[in-house]
Amino acid sequence: MSETTLIIVVLVLAVILGVIAYNMYQENKYRRQVREQFGHSDKDALMGSKTDFVRDGQTQDRSGVPLRALRQKDISGQEAPGGGKDDSFAAKVSEAAAGKPDVEFEMEDDFTETVIQPEVKPADAAFDFKKMAAPVFSQTKLQGKRKLLLDLNDLTKLELPWFDHRFDYMAYISLHEAQELHSIPRLSSRHRFQIAGCTMDDRFQIAEPIPSVYYQGFVIGLQAVSRSGLATVQELENFGDQVNRFAEKMDGSLLLTDVETFLNIARPLDELCARVDQTIAMHLVSRGTVSGTELRAAVENLGFELGVDGAFHLPDGQGEPLFSIITLDNSPFTSSLLANQAYRGFSMLFDITHVPAGEKQFNRFMDLAVKLSSALGLDLVNDKLEELSTQWLKDVRSYVLARQEEMQKVGIEPGGTLSKRLFS
Repeated sequence: MSETTLIIVVLVLAVILGVIAYNMYQENKYRRQVREQFGHSDKDALMGSKTDFVRDGQTQDRSGVPLRALRQKDISGQEAPGGGKDDSFAAKVSEAAAGKPDVEFEMEDDFTETVIQPEVKPADAAFDFKKMAAPVFSQTKLQGKRKLLLDLNDLTKLELPWFDHRFDYMAYISLHEAQELHSIPRLSSRHRFQIAGCTMDDRFQIAEPIPSVYYQGFVIGLQAVSRSGLATVQELENFGDQVNRFAEKMDGSLLLTDVETFLNIARPLDELCARVDQTIAMHLVSRGTVSGTELRAAVENLGFELGVDGAFHLPDGQGEPLFSIITLDNSPFTSSLLANQAYRGFSMLFDITHVPAGEKQFNRFMDLAVKLSSALGLDLVNDKLEELSTQWLKDVRSYVLARQEEMQKVGIEPGGTLSKRLFS
């Protein structure tokens, strides 16, 4: 081999090594930049991906992938509600993993391993609720001995569409004389409540202060299970006091549900709601950037609409959000920013409690993610910037279906009216 040929070979090898070193430098630089936008590097139970527990009792750092409105912890045994702490997502996952029992779910025949460890006690036995008999009442206040327009015991047997006796703490009022409702009473500051009134034609409707509409009695329900946390004994008793003042003002008699009996049923249901209240986040990231105009065109082409909350939502048949798209750093999308700004990527969110149950919906979610990935040249990754595998998708799908099945066992249909009320 001549000296000239040897020199050429050495130069070519030097150039190749230089290119490889430069590519490694650029790849590491890219990973650091995207990881900074994610704001965390935790690894959750779902093969290193992100599962947001919406009801943790803590507020997530806004630099991480966002959650919905955060749930306060179960404080039903305390005197007053407690507040959450502002922690990073990594600390919150660690705390949740240490404090919550693991859950077991069935895998399909072709699955080789489970994602979640077996739980200590069977979930089916704990939440195998049967239809209750008439509720127990501990507080009955009768105003005088005059005849009531409605029988209080009969009111307790009604099944009205606005209430569920397992989640709503109930109060019943019967009047001595039909009266107009001049204003809606303030019965609770922390929990939602509804008042249904019985009109003169013996029909129930949501009570409103409408002139010339007279009511014979009222059924009032305080929603004690929600993302605000389970109502405390003190809150339920305070609600009873407020309802009693309202009954006295309307010249009526009152019947209240027994607090302890109600909480014995509500507590395990609240625990189940906290366990299933999760959001699956899937990230689509670019090795460079993607223009906001191109991003908006791609997502709107698939049916997503930009909402007033700064996120894109795919509406279902009733116009309610089905899936959502948000920025990686939780900053809002706006028309002006989309027209002038470039993005590293975005996250797609699957809310387990709001999406109708079934494998079909999760497959649709994945199909949309793949289409957006192809249209915009984005990579589908988890929080560690690892590409998503087929096994990962199978595990997440099984996890979602298992949580939705838990909801259905206690009569909460994912995406249904009761689910939207409990997880709003």
